[in-house]
Amino acid sequence: MVKNLDGVSAEDGAPVPSEQIPVAVTAGELVYSDGATQTFTPDGATRYVDGGNQTEGTWSVTDDGFFCSFWPPTYRASYDLRWMVENGTIVGLRFQDIKSKASFNACYT
Repeated sequence: MVKNLDGVSAEDGAPVPSEQIPVAVTAGELVYSDGATQTFTPDGATRYVDGGNQTEGTWSVTDDGFFCSFWPPTYRASYDLRWMVENGTIVGLRFQDIKSKASFNACYT
């Protein structure tokens, strides 16, 4: 169930403003194209589940406005976060790794 996006206006491919990143990532469970799922909580925790294997980490917004995730013990990545919008409705998020430029699409369930 998607929540807290009623007042958010977005265009497909538009950057998620840094002040909206917490609302965007915590709005609901996200499902990636490979079937993996991810949830984010307002306190900065995240859980990623792929094929029954669960990984827990943390997330934050950097001072320069990027979404950042940390997966213990050492993996850290920063992403450019963009809206996915279909027919005027926000349906998900596009994460693009700042360093590698790899892109991952995730839809709200």
